[in-house]
Amino acid sequence: MNPNDAAIGRTLIPAAKIRDRIAGLAHRISDDYAGGGLLALTVLRGGFVFGADLIRQMDPEIAVQVDFLRASSYGDRTTSAGRVDVAHPPPVEDRDVLIVEDIVDTGRTLESLQERIRNHGARSLRTVTLLDKEGRADRRCTLDYVGFRIPDLFVVGYGLDYAQMYRHLPDIHVLDHGPRPEESP
Repeated sequence: MNPNDAAIGRTLIPAAKIRDRIAGLAHRISDDYAGGGLLALTVLRGGFVFGADLIRQMDPEIAVQVDFLRASSYGDRTTSAGRVDVAHPPPVEDRDVLIVEDIVDTGRTLESLQERIRNHGARSLRTVTLLDKEGRADRRCTLDYVGFRIPDLFVVGYGLDYAQMYRHLPDIHVLDHGPRPEESP
């Protein structure tokens, strides 16, 4: 699909509901890491808005370090290309790691990230995602904290994009003109 042909569709999750849910997730995560620290490893680019809002809501007594990594399976498409490109993760040996992900679709990207982080000696590993697409029973990745479960729709806004557009929207919207058959992997 040509990015110029895409249009912002209906609001799926309004900004106020997102803020409330993130506050709840931050509280649960803060309880789980009370008295300790963690490395919040945010997956770029889509996770940057969620990650920033999430860590600002965490208990200030938790020693939170922040780092980023880049992982992609979409490129400028509305469907996964079927392969995961992952930049090298930062040092995680003997650290408690929280992967901060914007959306889990097929789970391939997250599964690859979790495997790499475990193989690099993380002391513990948990994952938080803002959005989890329903109906993906073939997944082997673990989700410890989930913001919202959504139908199998292509969504944009709140950091999520289509061809690097729409990240700036405060709400999460369904993208009109979903994937066409010629875009399937």
